[in-house]
Amino acid sequence: MKVTVETKKGLEKNLKVFVDKNTINKELDVKYDQLKNDVVLKGFRPGKVPKDLIKRQFGKAIYGEVIDKILKETTTKALDEKKIKPALQPKIDLKQFGEGKDLEYVISVTEMPKVKINSLDSIKYREYKVNLSKEETDKRIKEIASNQKNFVEVDAAKVANEGDLVTFDYKATVDGKEFKGSEGKNTQLELGKDLFIKGFDKQLLKAKKDEEIKVEAVLPEIFPEKELVGKKAIFMCKIVSVKKHKPLPIDDEFAKKLGAKDLNDLKNLVSKQLNDQYKNSLDQISKNQILEEIENFKIDEIPNTLIEQELNILNQGLDKEAIEKNKNNNLKNAKKRIKLGLILNQIGEENNIKVENLEIQSEIQKQIGMMPGQEKLVMDYYQKNPEAAASLRGNIYEQKIIDFIKSKAKKTIKEIDKSEAEKILKEENEKNFKAQSSADVTEKKLKTSEKKPKKAPIKKKLKKVSKK
Repeated sequence: MKVTVETKKGLEKNLKVFVDKNTINKELDVKYDQLKNDVVLKGFRPGKVPKDLIKRQFGKAIYGEVIDKILKETTTKALDEKKIKPALQPKIDLKQFGEGKDLEYVISVTEMPKVKINSLDSIKYREYKVNLSKEETDKRIKEIASNQKNFVEVDAAKVANEGDLVTFDYKATVDGKEFKGSEGKNTQLELGKDLFIKGFDKQLLKAKKDEEIKVEAVLPEIFPEKELVGKKAIFMCKIVSVKKHKPLPIDDEFAKKLGAKDLNDLKNLVSKQLNDQYKNSLDQISKNQILEEIENFKIDEIPNTLIEQELNILNQGLDKEAIEKNKNNNLKNAKKRIKLGLILNQIGEENNIKVENLEIQSEIQKQIGMMPGQEKLVMDYYQKNPEAAASLRGNIYEQKIIDFIKSKAKKTIKEIDKSEAEKILKEENEKNFKAQSSADVTEKKLKTSEKKPKKAPIKKKLKKVSKK
């Protein structure tokens, strides 16, 4: 094998590869010898089929298989020999091939740009620790308790009000005639929700137990009997019970119903949940600080092929008008995302950071735990969608690199209370909103000033930090 390199443009390179026919013939002989024992042809014992006959019968297919194998092997060797690390899948252009001929082809490859990694201990970031008061935990538990549907039956003399649970039997008619589904037993309605038929709830207000009430309602478009849609129905309702919402007592029994051991355990769980909610959002701010710092690392150039690929991702689902409108902003975002990706990847490689299959499985199990009863659905999804598993691997890889950077960087811890956390998150969201608005305004300015070329203002778009 002979390899020569021709620099096409910057990181775009062409490698000319030559493989002599003798090498190819040796591989073909090995393949024919392997097939000799497997091929079964009438009139010949196993292993005794002549090579020439095998060649006539399967020659083209065997040659194609061998050439494919040689291309894969020599492409890898050629790139290793010239110490070229591809940024994308190389393209192969066959120049000469065929039985009895030398193999000549060209590898078109985009080389991974060189990244200069500065000392990670020069990076600075802030980590927030939220101190939640006992009152905040208690308040959250009270909210949980109030959202639990606990209805108790009231005295027969009590009338139904909005928010009460009314149970009733009914018989309905349209134009004096019964219809399919015109009877119902122990039907329950929480008054005020208007979930049965529009306007039905209101007519049950002030109802009492054992009372008979006539309700008129227009059958909706979703009604199964299409010929009755839009017609007025008369419902004769017999009130079975009226129940009012009663807040649950916050005690050990209540805690056990929610899966905790006791009330104290529930408080610990809720406190952790609240802390985690703030931590996840505030950690994203810390991550953004780190990404902003490493963005200053030097990189040779960003290959156009990578930019085009990233733009295709950013433009997915957009029409031509939207693509044109966001062209400049997306170009800037594409370059930023690629640069950060290359820097993070370089840090990962230099420090031998890897993602084990066990880590991916652990993450899948975590997702399964968040979706009880849908375990098979989640597993099937990842088994049938390799790109989803690849994306999961990428997310884990990125987080491991960020965690590694954090272990080397200079960290300052700031302890804050809930109100400070809310303020920080609000400011971050406002900053993101302004960045997006600024980008939109810039796009409009660029569109209206096409005849007067000006230097475009810098547009910065940060990831949104969700407030939970």
